[in-house]
Amino acid sequence: MQITSKGQVTIPQDVRNRLGLLPHTEVEFEVAGDHARIRKVKRALGTGIRGNRALEALRGTADTRMSTDEIMALTRVEARHGRKAR
Repeated sequence: MQITSKGQVTIPQDVRNRLGLLPHTEVEFEVAGDHARIRKVKRALGTGIRGNRALEALRGTADTRMSTDEIMALTRVEARHGRKAR
């Protein structure tokens, strides 16, 4: 594996999977002697941006004309199966 002229390197897929490194995940590097470590940045609860980005991407994409009551009926077991939810 080589570093590009822009100083970039591709993290192998199996390493990304093991560490949970998804697109837009912030990472930090730590230099220890003659090697470097990479790890996900730990954020305080509620300060992550991944969820906010997902919500922004979905905002305004619903095209249903159902009322709130109709949507809620779809989520109830009794509406789908003719019995009461437990």
